[in-house]
Amino acid sequence: MPAAAAAPEGRKPIEVWTWPTPNGHKVHILLEELGLPYTVVPVNIGAGDQFKPEFLAITPNHRIPAIVDPEGPEGTRFTLFESAAIMIYLAEKTGSTLLPANPAARYHCLQWLMFQMGGVGPMFGQYNHFANYAAEKLPYAIERYTNEVARLHRVLDKRLSASPYLAGPEYSIADIATFPWIRNPERRGIDLAHYPAVRRWHDTIAARPAVQRGVAVLSERQRRGAITDAEREVMFGKKQFAVR
Repeated sequence: MPAAAAAPEGRKPIEVWTWPTPNGHKVHILLEELGLPYTVVPVNIGAGDQFKPEFLAITPNHRIPAIVDPEGPEGTRFTLFESAAIMIYLAEKTGSTLLPANPAARYHCLQWLMFQMGGVGPMFGQYNHFANYAAEKLPYAIERYTNEVARLHRVLDKRLSASPYLAGPEYSIADIATFPWIRNPERRGIDLAHYPAVRRWHDTIAARPAVQRGVAVLSERQRRGAITDAEREVMFGKKQFAVR
């Protein structure tokens, strides 16, 4: 498996504005794999921190994660939002083989990264919303996203039956991006026993020390119970549509 690029001594830490969600964990894990110094700025999305001016100055989309790199391109302060863009940036910044240099391998990696961004994340997120967060349970929506979650697991299982990792023989940012969404499958009504290749892949990645450190970031702030009415209003109510 590829080694992370060594962080030069004296490098200033990257600010990570984040919360313990799958999209946040992607960036935490990658930073740990790369050995980059970083500081965590918690953005409590249940309390409305994502609407604060200091966060909106970094990302107009009021979604975590976002980063501030004090040593960005040409040594200048650099802000970036969207988890996949952050992952590509960090891998390129360090020259890590977690984003392959070979053109064919690189595009296979980006292909599966986009699969996570366009498929796994949105569909799993919609399932979670309608099955677990919505005040009104809509059978059609729950059935639709239950079926889509299962379909995407089948796609992953087929791929991982033919390849050790999503992009090919080596671990990459495509695996890092997808893994946090596959964790805790019971929350999506999924039994990984039905997807043996996914389970093999999941268990391999879960055993990595950097992954364990990454998913531990802000774990003490993780919601343990059902969503409250106040959190539901902040996260899915009218406030977000009034933000400029």
